[in-house]
Amino acid sequence: MFDKILIANRGEIACRVIRTCRRLGIRTVAVYSQADAGAQHVRLADEAWPIGGPRPVESYLRGDAIIDVARQSGAQAIHPGYGFLSENADFADAVEAAGIVFIGPKAASMRKMGSKAGAKELMHAAGVPVVPGYTGEDQSPQTLQREADAIGYPLMIKAAHGGGGKGMRIVRDSAEFIANLESCQREAAGAFGRDRVLLERYVERPRHIEIQVFADDHGHAIHLNERECSAQRRYQKVLEESPSPFLTQELREAMGAAAVLAARAIDYVNAGTVEFIVGQDGGFYFMEINTRLQVEHPVTEMVTGLDLVEWQLRVAAGEALPLAQDAIAQNGHAIEVRLYAEDPEAGFLPGSGRLERLRLPATDAHVRIDSGVIEGDTVTIFYDPMIAKLIVHDADRPRALARLRAALAESDIVGPKSNIEFLERLVRHPAVVAGTIDTGYLDRSLDEFMPAAGEDHEDLLIAATVAQLLAQERDTLQRATRSADPTSPWAIADGWRLGHGSRRSLAFLGREQRLEVHAQGSGGEYRIEHAGRTRRVEGARLNGAGARLNGAELSLRVDGKSLRFALLGDEGTIVVHDGERRLRLQPVPMYRHEQSAGAGAGHQVIAPMPGRVVVVRASAGDPVEAGQELMVIEAMKMELSLKAPRAGTIAEVRAAGGDFVEADAVLVTLAS
Repeated sequence: MFDKILIANRGEIACRVIRTCRRLGIRTVAVYSQADAGAQHVRLADEAWPIGGPRPVESYLRGDAIIDVARQSGAQAIHPGYGFLSENADFADAVEAAGIVFIGPKAASMRKMGSKAGAKELMHAAGVPVVPGYTGEDQSPQTLQREADAIGYPLMIKAAHGGGGKGMRIVRDSAEFIANLESCQREAAGAFGRDRVLLERYVERPRHIEIQVFADDHGHAIHLNERECSAQRRYQKVLEESPSPFLTQELREAMGAAAVLAARAIDYVNAGTVEFIVGQDGGFYFMEINTRLQVEHPVTEMVTGLDLVEWQLRVAAGEALPLAQDAIAQNGHAIEVRLYAEDPEAGFLPGSGRLERLRLPATDAHVRIDSGVIEGDTVTIFYDPMIAKLIVHDADRPRALARLRAALAESDIVGPKSNIEFLERLVRHPAVVAGTIDTGYLDRSLDEFMPAAGEDHEDLLIAATVAQLLAQERDTLQRATRSADPTSPWAIADGWRLGHGSRRSLAFLGREQRLEVHAQGSGGEYRIEHAGRTRRVEGARLNGAGARLNGAELSLRVDGKSLRFALLGDEGTIVVHDGERRLRLQPVPMYRHEQSAGAGAGHQVIAPMPGRVVVVRASAGDPVEAGQELMVIEAMKMELSLKAPRAGTIAEVRAAGGDFVEADAVLVTLAS
């Protein structure tokens, strides 16, 4: 085993590797960019070295700098994590050439998977099932049209050297083929520098199932069963689980055997994932091999009881696989979701900013958290906006789903917007509960996972109001008790007024609107008025409330119906959760004058989030049309196009290419 290793990555995977190394008594070296100087992986490692600027190309993609740190620090091996250089064959070669062990597959194995067309041909020759299609060198439109007609429709055109959902078109009729081909080739050339395509039969409503494989240098290759990743949005995985609710035991064994065959076909060593597309009839077809550890590996660890990072280290050190195929257990059911700084209601626009509050469930045998941040850290614009992975495990799938719902209900993020509410809707959706979701369902039916217009949250609003009233009464009583005259009638916080009951008014900001509530009563007995409707509240009680409402439970009867709510939040917010839904509210002064948001509307182009200006397409004095692209900014590994809100003339451009800008910064103004 190694004495010291370097982790050439950041975030939760770097923290994950460091913790395994610590358990094994291995010293760790972290590398970090300027943006990550105070990051958790830097704090956890035994030593940490700076390697460059905040952008990945200036730091985590600098293989030479990383190898130099490994040499200077005396690291014997480099763990690449996932992303960045983890599947870069040239980097793997350079690490080995430097006399350092690369903890992953050999570069030659990576290169065999570098081209989708070549990989498909290789797998077909090895006897691994592949989707019927065409991967030939002849790329003339006539040949491609003829091959497409022979394969049959629906059919998918895919960029041979692509990835990430780019350079892909679904064609359902022969007459549509040429137009889609030309569009796909243009996109492939722009994104990847090569316009070669491959054709394959399009499997309707497929499932995405991947098999975890492991191999060593002693001729052993096994699989660790499957993970299903069919809940996807724009080809990005949203929920992963093991075992798959779709597979029969017979199909599971057949896919496992095919995955091992695929690993052997490329002389694979270390951890990898063989990904398959599976039709509704159970037919399965090779997609690709991810030559690294996957983000969703914890679900495999939870059902097998194994530490896959430890296996990686042992195999890289020359040891044989710790277990044979027949010793791999599969106990219970595990599910993983990823908490992101993003706004689902704004097209999943990624976010950034300081994590003012990060509340996650307590970990135990059933709940696991993998995260690279803690409360107070910053989600930066330079990297993936994942905050944490939430993984649950229980004896079976229904109980695991129940665990996941409870864990999400205990989670809360203040700072950047998050996808927690989206995930809560996802794990209650009938297609997920029944285990019938296919890879296209989320994109076809995204509205089913979003808040409905005019959705009724009145019970949640009443609960927040009552919690505020009870907290105010408690605070008033405590202050009076600590005063010089604790028996004063002013110590009775019952809101009494001469001749009539008290009327207290409260205001909140929630769901981008101001909400006003009026209450009469005290001590848990109230009449609550909102939007012209009056509700009767009886027996309201806060349980477990400390100095703040955070972590308390509220029980009450509303118009005779008994209800219970969990309370989260801090001084500036109240989050009320009824077990299925949540409502976040910000208490504000009842009589504060709200400034109009209309000033300047239509005259400014504002940065929707922090980012770097990639290109500026307008100058002062230029005439522009409504919707014309004026600027492109880059943030969170994506580009955002900023367009003119109306026709007019550019008055001022306040940013140049390469500038970093903050959220809500005015970038362009139009003449009035």
